[in-house]
Order: sequence, then structure tokens, then C-alpha cells
Amino acid sequence: MVRVAVIEEARTARRTYGNWRRPTSPGLMGLGSIGTGVLIAGLVMVVITVMVAGLWQAVALGTILGLVLLLLLAKDRHGRNLLSRIGARTGWWAARSRGAHLYSSGPTGRALWGTFQLPGLVAATRLSEHSDSYGRRFAMLYTPATGHYSVVLGTEPDGSALVDPEQIDTWVADWGHWLANLGDEPSLEAASVTIETAPDSGTRLRREVMTHMDPGAPEFARAMLTQAVERYPAGSSTVKAYVALTFTAAPRAGGKKRTPEEMGHDLAARLPGLTQTLSATGAGASHPLSAQELCETIRIAYDPAAAALIDEAHAAGETPELSWYDVGPTFAEATYDGYLHDSALSVTWGMSTAPRGTVQSGVLAKLLAPHRDVARKRVTLLYRPVDAARAAAIVEADLRAAEFRATSSAKPAARDILATRAAAATASEEAAGAGLLNFGMLVTATVLDPGKEADARAAIDGLSATARLRLRLLRGSQDSAFAGALPLGLVLPRHLRVPAEMRDKL
Repeated sequence: MVRVAVIEEARTARRTYGNWRRPTSPGLMGLGSIGTGVLIAGLVMVVITVMVAGLWQAVALGTILGLVLLLLLAKDRHGRNLLSRIGARTGWWAARSRGAHLYSSGPTGRALWGTFQLPGLVAATRLSEHSDSYGRRFAMLYTPATGHYSVVLGTEPDGSALVDPEQIDTWVADWGHWLANLGDEPSLEAASVTIETAPDSGTRLRREVMTHMDPGAPEFARAMLTQAVERYPAGSSTVKAYVALTFTAAPRAGGKKRTPEEMGHDLAARLPGLTQTLSATGAGASHPLSAQELCETIRIAYDPAAAALIDEAHAAGETPELSWYDVGPTFAEATYDGYLHDSALSVTWGMSTAPRGTVQSGVLAKLLAPHRDVARKRVTLLYRPVDAARAAAIVEADLRAAEFRATSSAKPAARDILATRAAAATASEEAAGAGLLNFGMLVTATVLDPGKEADARAAIDGLSATARLRLRLLRGSQDSAFAGALPLGLVLPRHLRVPAEMRDKL
């Protein structure tokens, strides 16, 4: 009887996930490798100054060194030092003084050729359309600034309602395998998953009911269906999911960059396999978005008022023909902590700290679900796979950095001890064949009425707590963060003037 009880308990135990780590750099006093180098070089310079120039000159140099170290050591709850915050504020002031925070397009705007060109990071992108080996049309986006090609897949997630926990665990495992296999995809740079919730206009329901209603049905049945069509869409929402894959133009480091025709021919043979394996992760039926579908998605993101017009056009059997130079906003203004674009106001947060400890598979359920205080909500998970050749070196360097921090003090902190154990577990899992990838998250809340901005901010703060996430409002870069949360496959670290790897070592 005891053996049976143990087996039943093991079967009903919920599976948990965790052991994600933020990359660290070895250093003293909480500094990275570059900050430690500045500290040692500064102390050497102080000693030389005492010997050559005198005591007071050395005191002045030591004061300057102390101020520099203060900029690097003074960190907020998101782990950003004072130097990064001052740089962000200075960059925002410089952009505002140049008028770069304002955008106007159209015949009377500043965009070239009088078009509604996209602003900011996606202004120079070019869109082309190709066919895969199944004959499906797919859009391919080229970003000249980084030399990247992106394709977007539309999915229809099954959801976890009325699904057995065993099936959910299988989906999570298959999703992990799918992400791990991305590291083996040739020239794949990044991947992103975007879950978007928006109010339902009711056009699709009306079209479905009216086209299937029997003219000879009883009057009571017809009245009931008509009333359902009129009242059901009120307060209902739609959930859409997209997966964007980003590839490098050069097949290898130092190689010749491929043209859109060459890249389209290469991806045409690879997309069927990617969509087929993605369907086994619970994403449902997946298909590559065509150029028309991608244009409609981006147009609605920048102008939510266009969603009803596009739905009505589809309900009437018409296709609103859009080109890539017609999907941008008519007017946009980036403020320090918000982004005003056409008929809406958006605010974007970025994940600064992943959930500590272990979590269950439904930890993001409330964050991804529709919310009454947020008209449109977009949650984007950003992944950057690490190829197997570099993964071993990265985890070993991370383990050495964690051990250095734990052994640099006679009484190491509890966090340093746990970090060393987590780094050792990661290295062991990678040696056993597990994949390695970096991940982040962007959350965009869009409201149609600026007066409801405070409610949307409070809603996101509450939802982040339920997901055990720490979100940071991306001040001074709201327009770029808004574009990064769209299903366009942008690799934001590649657009930074100071590489992210160097920032982590300060």
C-alpha cells in the first residue's frame, strides 16, 4: 500500500522549471572585468603620482578614481549602475534637442517620397515575398543596419484549458527541444515569440453567422443569433501569436552576404521543417505570414483604429492592399517614458530579472491573458541561441566567474554560493547535450485613451508580480522598444553603440 501511494504522489507532482542565470563577469567589489581593470590601473597611477608629483596631486587623482568607481558601483534594483542611467538620460536629451523624438510622415511629413514609412530602427528595412517548397507565400524582411533577414510565422496556440498536465509537460519539453535545435540552424541569429491580445471587433463572428444562417429558420432562432452577434463581441478579446526567426546575411563569419533572392531560395527549403516541428510544441497550426498579412499586422500595431477597417474589408471579401511604405504612423512622438503614435499611446517595459527559484509552466498565464485596463497588450519573448561551439566556453567562463566571486571573500554571500551551484548545474547540463541561449522579454501596453495610461501601468505592475518578473520601464528608448516588441525579428543588442558584452563587464 505504501508503494502505491508513493507512485500516485509522484504522478500527481507538478513539474517545475528554473536555473536560469544572468551572465556575469569576474571582478572585485562587485565590478566586472573592465571595472576591475580600471580600479587596478587607477591605484597604480595613484602610487606613481605620490612618488613623482606629490601627495596632494595623488589625493586629487584618487578622488577622481573614487567618483568613477561610484558611477560603476551605485546600482538600482534593476542592476543598472549610475553611469548607464546618466548615459541614457544624456542620450535622450541629445535626441530631444535634435527633434529626433518627433516623426511625421505622409504627403506633408518628413518621410521621403511622401510615404508612410516606418520610423526609427525599422525605417530602412525592405520587404520582399517568396514561396517555400509547399507553395506558401512568405514575407522576408531585410534590415541593412545589421545585415539580418527575418521571416514571421503565424501560429494558433491550443491553450491549456481542459488539457491534461502530462500533455502540457510534453509541450514544454518539445518547446525546449525546439529552442535547443535553433542553435544548430545555419546562420540563425535570434528568434522571438510575440503574444498579442486585442479587443475583438466582432466582424469575424458576424460574417460567420450571417453566411451560415438559414433563410428559412424560425424567426425566434434568427433573432437569437442576431442578438448574439450584436452583444457577444462587447468585452471579448482575440489572442494572436507570432514567431519571428532572424538569420544573418553571411552564411559564416567573413563570408559574402547573400542577396534577398539567394536568402529566399535558402529559406524556402527550410521553412516547412521549422513550421512542422513548431506545431508539436502546442503552438497549433503554424504558417509563414505573407507580405500582405505582415503589413496588416504592423499597420494595426501603429494605428489600432485601422483594425476595424481592415476587418470590415475582409468581411466584405476585399483585401486592403498595403505596401511596406504604407504601414507606418502618420504622427509619432516618443516621450521619456511613453510613445504616442496615431490613435494610441503605448508604454514598453523590459525584463530586468527572471523569476527566482523554480516556477511552473503556467507562470506567465495571467501576464499573457487579456486585461480589461489594457486595450492592446503585446508580450514578446526574445531568444538568442548560442551555437554548440561557443556554448561550452561560455558556461565554463561563467562557472569560473561565479567561483571567483565566491572565493574572493573570506565570508562569501549566500547569493554567491547559490550562483556557483547554478553555474555548475548549467555547465553539467550543457556537457550532457543541453542547448544554451540568452533570453529576454518586452511587454507593451497600448491604450486608446491617454487618460487610462495610469490604469495600464498599474495593471502591468500587478501582472509582472504574478509572473514573478521584475520589469523595468525603458525610459528614453520607448520608440525603439516598441519596434523591438513587434514581430519583426529585430536584434536590439546589434543596434547599440556600446556592445552589450562590454556593458556587462563594467
